Amino acid sequence: MEVSQTVETEELMTCLQIQLYHPQQASRALYRMLPLETRHKLQAEDPVRLGRDAQACTFVLADPRVSRKQLSLQAYRTSNSPDMLFSVQNLSQKGRVTVNGFELGFLERAELPGKALIRFGEYEMLIRRENGEAKGSFEVEFGMLAVPPSREMGMVVPNMVPVMDTGSDLSTNGIPPLMSQGPMEMDETIMYQSGRALLP
Repeated sequence: MEVSQTVETEELMTCLQIQLYHPQQASRALYRMLPLETRHKLQAEDPVRLGRDAQACTFVLADPRVSRKQLSLQAYRTSNSPDMLFSVQNLSQKGRVTVNGFELGFLERAELPGKALIRFGEYEMLIRRENGEAKGSFEVEFGMLAVPPSREMGMVVPNMVPVMDTGSDLSTNGIPPLMSQGPMEMDETIMYQSGRALLP
């Protein structure tokens, strides 16, 4: 079998596998506007926005409790790594976003490791990065998880209480409850400062 010498070799693209969990996802209505189980090619220079506003966001969650623009993923490169890397930015002024348990304020960014747990409202989003060689584009693939990824990863993270568009949450007086994953070690302490739970 003869192979054409003029056909360009197809570069393997980096893929962000984004798996979502929400306690009320059984009907799949929350994800009806997301392209589940399908890879989508995106340009590396364009930010990937997730939220409920179909005009402003690349991917949409059909949930009125999600901010119009919730978060953004941005590809970037460094001189000392051949891989395409990604950062996440909190675009919500009213809702909290955590990355592996660390809270991001409005417009704050964090680098995403190869595997990251992002939480906002009642959503948990597990992102895994599959590295590729392509420099100008990457792929995104959405899926659903049957159980919360925080349980699988054994993470004890603050329970994220959804913040409605009014920005008020009267149920907990602004102090997030903690999810218990078993007994804490004796030397661990929890301090509250300005209504935020700080873990050492």
